[in-house]
Amino acid sequence: MTFEAIEKVAKQNVKFKKRGKPIKGGSTISQQCAKNVFLFPQRSYIRKAFEVYFTFLIEIFWSKKRIMEVYLNVIEMGDGIYGAQAASKIYFKKDAKNLTAAEAATIAAVLPNPRKWNAGKPTGFINRRKSWILRQMGHLRGTVQL
Repeated sequence: MTFEAIEKVAKQNVKFKKRGKPIKGGSTISQQCAKNVFLFPQRSYIRKAFEVYFTFLIEIFWSKKRIMEVYLNVIEMGDGIYGAQAASKIYFKKDAKNLTAAEAATIAAVLPNPRKWNAGKPTGFINRRKSWILRQMGHLRGTVQL
């Protein structure tokens, strides 16, 4: 997220707060890694400033593969559930390495708001997202190297 994008979200949030609407977020995977690994969860402009600093360092020193690995190990995937392995154990009673493509896609589908949606009890919206993710996985099959 660029400084311009952060400024735009900050201005929107001032308007939203005045109208009593929910405050908007918007972080890159690297920013979420910085927040979840190095910082505290409360929203503030001070935390956001530190987040920008740590994100800069992450982008310099970590490979994209490492960023994704850390992200998948620290991302909140439900209330008090952190990491793909924990989500896999809780929702599907198995290790993440043993998930089917559909199960992995279901977990990924809740990521916009893992406190609202539950991979163990997917709604119609989550099932539609899961289908879209599975189609994207099909398009990428054979083109992604890890």
